[in-house]
Amino acid sequence: MVLIGGIELGGTKCLCGVGPTPGEIVAQVRIATTTPTETLGTALAFFRAHAPAALGVATFGPVVLDPTAPHYGTIVTGTKQGWEGADVLAPFRELGVPLALETDVNAAALGEYRYGAGRDCDPLVYVTVGTGIGGGALIDGKPLHGLFHPEMGHLRVPRHPDDDFTGVCAWHGDCLEGLASAPALRARWGTDPAALPDDHPAWELEAHYLAHGLAAIVSVLTPQRIVLGGGVMRRTPLPGLVRARLRELLGGYLPVAALGEGLDDYVVSPGLGELSGLMGSLVLASGALHC
Repeated sequence: MVLIGGIELGGTKCLCGVGPTPGEIVAQVRIATTTPTETLGTALAFFRAHAPAALGVATFGPVVLDPTAPHYGTIVTGTKQGWEGADVLAPFRELGVPLALETDVNAAALGEYRYGAGRDCDPLVYVTVGTGIGGGALIDGKPLHGLFHPEMGHLRVPRHPDDDFTGVCAWHGDCLEGLASAPALRARWGTDPAALPDDHPAWELEAHYLAHGLAAIVSVLTPQRIVLGGGVMRRTPLPGLVRARLRELLGGYLPVAALGEGLDDYVVSPGLGELSGLMGSLVLASGALHC
């Protein structure tokens, strides 16, 4: 049986899997994201054992995606300590198989578009809210690239009038990621976000910032659906709060207003759970194998 392989490299964890098709994973492993040498070396050992015929690599960024660039595959800024300058493709070149590279969020969008909650939705946007905030977009079924790849987590959003938190983004302070990521929640409230009760004011404030970010994305890309994932979004009240605030912000101006009172079919949870990025990386591998 010919296998393809995929890896989703996130800021906290790394998922690796193989299967005969992107929709059929027959073996997988979860690895903590520590140092490049340790994390990528463990992933390489997994793929050596399963001998995939092609490999898709989906990684956190910012990362150089242009295959003609001299630093193709390199993490270009220190969003995670110890990873600036790391070449995420280098360890896997020894496999001698076709490699495909994408951001983790673009790959997650691709996985949801093919197999999950974003089927037949074009354009499609996937936003993750966790260790960081990132967004990927598909247009005509293909991941959006431009001068660089999308950096939706660094949108500048209007501050809540009662909020004086300075933000945690090392570059911008109070951008969307700086105000609404898991580290921002922890710094603002002085505790693990998981310890905050569902009726804590943190979630109304979180919804305020996330909805402002989504409103900007809707205005620019007019996606047919937004998949909203990541660990923070697993909190029970948050998706509903975000939808309600987004509807208020759109003010009936865009056709989104016609999609239902609660926007339940417009801003949705991932259909693939935490496997969105891994399955998207396998889609990339399949494309590399058959191109």
